[in-house]
Amino acid sequence: MKKYPKISLTGDLGSGKSHVSLLLSEKLGVKIISTGSIQREIAVKYGMTTLELNEYTISHPEIDDEIDARVSELQQAKESLIFDSRLAWHFAPKSFKVYLTVDVEEAARRIFNDKRTGENYKSFTEAKKQIKARRKNEVERFKNYYHIDYSDLSNYDLIIDTTDTTPGQVCEKIVSGFSAWLKS
Repeated sequence: MKKYPKISLTGDLGSGKSHVSLLLSEKLGVKIISTGSIQREIAVKYGMTTLELNEYTISHPEIDDEIDARVSELQQAKESLIFDSRLAWHFAPKSFKVYLTVDVEEAARRIFNDKRTGENYKSFTEAKKQIKARRKNEVERFKNYYHIDYSDLSNYDLIIDTTDTTPGQVCEKIVSGFSAWLKS
């Protein structure tokens, strides 16, 4: 049995990471560390959208460094945690690594209807365009800065397509996979 096991939840924009993290937290009684929330807070502090902050981070890597150092440090915490983070699989390599995929049309619908802070779009088409731009920016930025590709599914222990799956079903699949991982 692994001591103080961690789950890192990564995935496509709009795949339901945050919602599923909440369900997992409730089911497992484990605290969530969300780098997306941290990033959105930083974007608000700088008066930027999340896409603008991503672009800003290209020339200001100290923002990524601050977030990543926190995840690396928390990997050693003497408590189980859920990391809701694009890169936690890399900075918490001993975690159970999960990737959630979603069709871009469904992702745009979810994000457009969610009305997240710092991610308000005038139309579904704009949401879809910005999701694609943000993903492209993140993949390129992380390849250049860390020499890693978070979209390479071979990095993960479990991959789940959430396009036509409820958050509850996704949570159950993760719990099942996590239980098997703990026994291995």
